[in-house]
Amino acid sequence: MALHRHLETLARCEAFAALEAAEIDRLNTQCIWRRVDAGAEILSHQDDSTDVYFILSGAVRVHIASIQGRNTIFRDIEAGGFFGEMAAIDGGERSASVIAVTSATIAKMPATVFRDAAMRHASVCFYLLEHAVRQIRYLSERVNEYRTLDVRHRIYVELLRLSRPAAGTDEAVISPPPIHQEIADRVNTRREAVARELKQLERDGLLTRRRGALVIPRTAVLKEKIEEARQGLDDGG
Repeated sequence: MALHRHLETLARCEAFAALEAAEIDRLNTQCIWRRVDAGAEILSHQDDSTDVYFILSGAVRVHIASIQGRNTIFRDIEAGGFFGEMAAIDGGERSASVIAVTSATIAKMPATVFRDAAMRHASVCFYLLEHAVRQIRYLSERVNEYRTLDVRHRIYVELLRLSRPAAGTDEAVISPPPIHQEIADRVNTRREAVARELKQLERDGLLTRRRGALVIPRTAVLKEKIEEARQGLDDGG
């Protein structure tokens, strides 16, 4: 699909923010640019490609589908981000599948070009190190949540993670609102469990619905409930 020329630049990606325009232009010429539709698969779990993908617009989702057909959603990546770097670095199989959540503009960069850019530019290399540390911290948090929290409280955590705070209040908004199955795939439970917990939160006044959004009116209360659940486990409860 034809792209608007102003989108065809890695200057829109955080990893290259410190590079001079001439160097970005050089890297631009070494990428394949494409537009993908919402729902399209960009990468398949365990395939042997090694390209790195940079997102210029839209959003993608990293997930793994089980043999039984259930998904595990790891994270969403929005414009400015990238994915596929692990295979580019170690040559291994893809660790997850990636699909487009919305229509998206992406740049596909060969692994050799990606590694060369990281070695030539300290800013790119340090950004990749920071990115790796953030992912390790995120995955450590997820593992700890599975170890310490039941389904109810994992749902609470995921609602907070998906939300954006409203300035000057304790309110947070999730927009667009995720379907029940999406939340279930994020916390490894069934859709029915999510529906039940969200309905209870609504009855308790801790979740409301607006046009095109879910609203958490008091995030501090949800955070307190999560901490109480963790403390209960620590205390042997």
